[in-house]
Amino acid sequence: MRLLSFAVAALAVIALVVSQQSGSAGILGLGVVGVLLAFATFRATTIPFFLKIFSGIFGTEYVLFGAGTLMAQIGLWPTAWQAVAPPASLATTVAVFGILIYLVSFVPVVQRIARIASPYFESSEPQIANLGPFGRYRMRLGTFAVALVVFLIVLNQAQVGISLRINFFYRDFNNALQEKNAPVFWEQLVNVFCVWAAISVISYLIETVAQSVLLIRWREWMAAEYNRRWLGNGNHYRISLAGTADNPDQRISEDTRSFLNQTYSFSLTLITQVSTLVSFSIVLWSIPVAITVPGTDIVIPGFIFWATLVYAALATWVTHLIGKPLIALEFEQERREANFRFALARLREYSEQIALMRGEGAERRHLSETFGGIVDNFYRLLWRKLKLTTFTLSYNQANVVIPYVLLAPYYFGGQIAFGVLTQVASAFGRVETAMSFFINSYQSIASYLASINRLTTFEQAIAKADAQAAGGEGAAIDITEKPVKDATIETLALNLPNGQPIVQASDLALPAGRATLMIGPSGSGKSTLFRALAGIWPFGEGKVATPQGQRMLVLPQRPYLPQGSLRAALAYPSEPDVFSDAEIHAAMEKVKLGHLTGRLDEVDLWGQRLSGGEQQRLAVARALLAKPDWLFLDEATASLDEKLEGEIYEVIRRELPQASIVSIGHRSTLRAMHDELIAMEKNADGTFSPRAKSMAEAG
Repeated sequence: MRLLSFAVAALAVIALVVSQQSGSAGILGLGVVGVLLAFATFRATTIPFFLKIFSGIFGTEYVLFGAGTLMAQIGLWPTAWQAVAPPASLATTVAVFGILIYLVSFVPVVQRIARIASPYFESSEPQIANLGPFGRYRMRLGTFAVALVVFLIVLNQAQVGISLRINFFYRDFNNALQEKNAPVFWEQLVNVFCVWAAISVISYLIETVAQSVLLIRWREWMAAEYNRRWLGNGNHYRISLAGTADNPDQRISEDTRSFLNQTYSFSLTLITQVSTLVSFSIVLWSIPVAITVPGTDIVIPGFIFWATLVYAALATWVTHLIGKPLIALEFEQERREANFRFALARLREYSEQIALMRGEGAERRHLSETFGGIVDNFYRLLWRKLKLTTFTLSYNQANVVIPYVLLAPYYFGGQIAFGVLTQVASAFGRVETAMSFFINSYQSIASYLASINRLTTFEQAIAKADAQAAGGEGAAIDITEKPVKDATIETLALNLPNGQPIVQASDLALPAGRATLMIGPSGSGKSTLFRALAGIWPFGEGKVATPQGQRMLVLPQRPYLPQGSLRAALAYPSEPDVFSDAEIHAAMEKVKLGHLTGRLDEVDLWGQRLSGGEQQRLAVARALLAKPDWLFLDEATASLDEKLEGEIYEVIRRELPQASIVSIGHRSTLRAMHDELIAMEKNADGTFSPRAKSMAEAG
């Protein structure tokens, strides 16, 4: 960017020198705007990368178009190409774009958009780009994405040029009709319209393909990145505990899709509309007749342009007043819709429990209340949209006749031709549409801002969960691997998510190679302590030392069985093919699941097909396959009868003889299966502390 800024500055200086010699106001404007652009481009190194792309494009175009303009001014432009020499207004226009990019980079909402969008274009991941007839090339993902965006921006600007050419066609075409000039009529129709219309169609087809490739790859990367950050380091668990971001699944699936589509649409559309505004404003300004203010003899240069500007500005202000509440309403509607989808998904997940308890009536009431919230907000949203739509439709209907009303006296007075009238009407429509971009897009903008808000709060929740990760940088609970034999809680104070203290522990050792049973009343913090040792509980502070290089595995009371094959459920979280059939069959036989060995590759909802006891035994089979150094069982056999529970513990001790086992349980029969005992004892302040006991003491 710095090198580009020097090139822009050099061209601007040359333009100022040439303007002094030629006296051209257009070249002077080119130089003045170029100086401002040089500063903006030089400072653009500090703006987000997504905005740098646009800044770089406009800076480059200024140099190219400005150089062509200066060459034409000093007589170096080829005579044969004089008709296509770039006017000074073209380079000045792209310079204004470049300056605006730098200025809007200070707008908070633009900063948030650019911060979310930039990482994809900075990605250094290698990938294969299939460029069709040009072959396949290996390049950085970010490089490919930037190339696509640059191509699409340039293509959109070219389409504006095509539209401008067709606008002049309509002038000459209609003049030929008025004059009944058949040769010119057919010349314009065949050699002008057909050619440029075909080029326009082809350009839009190319744009569709390039745009689709950009958006699907961007969405694929963004979904993978959010999944990585959400699932990384137990963040998903801490976010659900804290309640800092509702329905993260919907934010990843729906809000990312909405954000990408609308970011692309608004970025490219806005550039196109500004290009259209500048290009067609020249047509309005260049009407070959002096237009007076209605009812007076006052002549205002470019009156039609100024009338369009004032008209659109007033309409934009009114639109903002009417539509401002839409932003909050759209955000709330998305939240309520996501809550309803989540309620339906949860009902499906717990369908067996609901059926056993005959809870269908309660679920219907809950779903009805949840959807009722959607309906209530929907009507508020509908009423606001009706107000906005009433105004925008009325505004757009009036646009059709306004240019004819303003120019009709000059047409009927013979001062302008019919072709000029239709050309100006068409240009007025294009300029008015460009200037009314905000008006016609307000509802989409409201939805867009809602998506940005949801992604921003989701990122903030992930960042907070990262900071809270036990053992992570800046974490309050410091879990450190040390060259020690036992796992030791040096100091540990744990709280509930609402801030209430629950566990106070210090100088507690969990002996390696032994089986330790932890007992205590419900709600005394046993499971919370397990989660803190596993590094996923964020609420608290303290220091824990764990044996270096040893793997820990926690089996909760309710195991997680992913959708897919039974083989995948047994191998989870490893890949399904990590273990051989013989290893899997042996583990299943040992935990009394031999009757399922023939269904390993059967895909089903195993969390609903297997009983609670079968699910717990499957989790134990996972442990036998994974062979952890430390195995924590959080009431992981509570669904088994006492006899089967004893047999499963015998299997664990026999098959994992080197493993250190720590269990939570309430049954007295568990004591015989363990070597050590820890009891959660209540303190005077209502918290509980784990203390080592002998089996006799706790009895």
